[in-house]
Amino acid sequence: MMRITKFVKPKDVNKKWYLIDASGKSIGRVAVQAAMILRGKNKPTFSPHVNMGDNVIVINAAKVKVTGRKMSQKIYYRHSGYVGNMKKTPLADILSSKPEYAIQHAVRLMLPKNKLGRKMLKGLRVYADDKYPESIKPEKVG
Repeated sequence: MMRITKFVKPKDVNKKWYLIDASGKSIGRVAVQAAMILRGKNKPTFSPHVNMGDNVIVINAAKVKVTGRKMSQKIYYRHSGYVGNMKKTPLADILSSKPEYAIQHAVRLMLPKNKLGRKMLKGLRVYADDKYPESIKPEKVG
């Protein structure tokens, strides 16, 4: 008996919105949930070469839980490309100025590093508080 593998085509993908509340959860736990949904690994028809993941809204990014001494010891780096122009920003400064960046950064590093990963990342919306557009009707996750 021969089994036939069914591959999903991009036109057959139905995208839904999911809502993740980040208050009281660590950045990594929230990022893992979001990356799994964006990638489509929560679906039984997962195909690694197709953007079949759903869209994700993460709310309360400013209320994430950070353990240990990460607030002062975890450093985010960025470089302009010029000699001696590396900027270092601790997690405490990131969470006070733009808390959305910490979750977006963590999710981006968990997705594929190619064109498909950049397309998947466009389905992520992160908000510092619990307000998001009312036109979107998401399903709640964990």
